[in-house]
Parts: sequence; C-alpha cells; structure tokens
Amino acid sequence: MTKEKYLEMEEQLGREPNPERCPPGIEDFPQIIIDGIEIFNFLGDRVYPEIGYIGKDYTNLPILMELYQIDDKELLLEVLSRLDGEAIRISQERLKREYDKMKSKSRGR
Repeated sequence: MTKEKYLEMEEQLGREPNPERCPPGIEDFPQIIIDGIEIFNFLGDRVYPEIGYIGKDYTNLPILMELYQIDDKELLLEVLSRLDGEAIRISQERLKREYDKMKSKSRGR
C-alpha cells in the first residue's frame, strides 16, 4: 500500500491517519535514496533464460553518478546493492514458482 492510498482510505473511513501505520512516501526518504532508486532503474538488467535475473549491469554507473552529482559514493553503492539483492531474490522466487508449477504439471500427466 502506498502512502497516498493509505491516507485516502483513512479519509474515506473518517479516521485520523496513524503515523506509525502510514507507509513512507518517496518524499520521506533522503535525497541519496531517491537518487539511488532512480539510478537503479536506469541501469540495465542482466538476465539469462535458464537462470533469470542475475543483477544490474553497472557499466554506466560512473556516468549516472556524475549526472546525479553523487558525493557519497559508498552510500549510493550500499543502496544499489540492497536494491539489487532484493530484485535478485524476487526473481529467484518467481523462477522457482514457475519451475515448480511446470514440474507439478508434468507429474500430473
């Protein structure tokens, strides 16, 4: 649920929003996190048919860091690493579900 949807739902229900339950919006993050997300989305994906997503292609990272005027390169790399790790995990789970589905269909025949 996004921050906007949460606030809209609470308004429709006539309730005061609870700050502890409200998910953060992009504007609630520091600029380096916002830049990191944008840079992550600009980077190309490395995907192989049988393996799936294996991570971002960081070839253009120096150019993007210069464009975004990133000073804290270490923090940016930490942000990108966490985003990439999560994207890899999600890809692996999706690929495993598809494999398990195909495997169970082949047993049913």
